[in-house]
Amino acid sequence: MIVRKLTLGPFATNCYIVGSESNKEGMVIDPADEAQLILSNVKELGLDIKSVALTHGHLDHIGALKEVKEATGAEVAIHSDDVNFLHHHSLGALFGLSYPTPPLPDRLLKDGDSLDVGDLHFSVLHTPGHSAGGICLLGHGVVFSGDTLFNYGIGRTDLPGGSYSQLMDSIHNQLLVLPDDTIVYPGHGPDSTIGAERRGNPFLGDKPSL
Repeated sequence: MIVRKLTLGPFATNCYIVGSESNKEGMVIDPADEAQLILSNVKELGLDIKSVALTHGHLDHIGALKEVKEATGAEVAIHSDDVNFLHHHSLGALFGLSYPTPPLPDRLLKDGDSLDVGDLHFSVLHTPGHSAGGICLLGHGVVFSGDTLFNYGIGRTDLPGGSYSQLMDSIHNQLLVLPDDTIVYPGHGPDSTIGAERRGNPFLGDKPSL
């Protein structure tokens, strides 16, 4: 499996280009910004991008979505509970930023769905808390955790649709149950593993009751 991480834009958001080594089909996860840099890396890797997956709809993860979609023709996939961010991308005004109006999704995801790229298969884990429709993508020994879980951190819960209790429930029930050696590729910051986060993440105490 090919995985290339690009850290993009004013929020230093991680965008991932994932591809099959066997047939060179690929997926872009969270096209945050700097579309031409994303596309040049896709070209360098020789990938045919079939899907653009959004871990959630916040502006710092979708800034280059329009350009990447137009250049690749790939389907755009997002959880149904976050699709309104693509209709009403108002968070940009909150941070004094503007970006191209994103295209509407081609596919609405739900927990348990599969995103397939060539011979790669990723399970959709619905992990609300940072946003109502936040997801992680699990497969091949890695999890793309979006803004749910970071290296020794967790996602913020003070934006619209956020919930601390939901976030903690998502982390404990969807992520910490994974094998210790599962690599965590987060939406911001350095990589980690599930084992490292279980042992040392200072934000993860006892699971709260809902």
